[in-house]
Amino acid sequence: MAAFCASRVAVPVVSAKGGVVSKQSSAASAFHGVSVKSQSVKMAGAKRGELQVRAARVAGVEIPNNKRAETALTYVFGIGNTTAKKIMAETGLENKRVREFEEEELTTLRAEVDKYMIEGDLRRFNMMNIKRLKEIQCYRGRRHIQGLPMRGQRTKTNARTRKGKVKTVAGKKK
Repeated sequence: MAAFCASRVAVPVVSAKGGVVSKQSSAASAFHGVSVKSQSVKMAGAKRGELQVRAARVAGVEIPNNKRAETALTYVFGIGNTTAKKIMAETGLENKRVREFEEEELTTLRAEVDKYMIEGDLRRFNMMNIKRLKEIQCYRGRRHIQGLPMRGQRTKTNARTRKGKVKTVAGKKK
């Protein structure tokens, strides 16, 4: 939740004589006898100083307000299109834009999302699986250690994603 607050703004105020009068200003008052006009910032439907909801938080992730719920849920690590559709079906919520949801609808959505292994738990689960493969020194574990593909792809050519940038060796031509 981002708050747009303008109670204290650091603005150098120049008097008519040319000298700097004050470095700090209050939005509601004048500065040492010098009046300053404040410009109001126009934001979509929000007045200056009011709280404006920019994104809803689900599972510790800010999902975008201007997207539909199914699409917005895919911003959470571990939730793809299929899982998002399943969550929306189980909650019985309409697939509308996130900003149009009421607070109780968001609460039911959060409760349903919490049933899945997502974000930090899922990342930890994946890292522990890779660590286990490395410790038991199986083929896949050794390939992880060496930074090579582990699913049988060719490595004489290609495999640049796993191997990284080409390291040219001098005198390698035939």
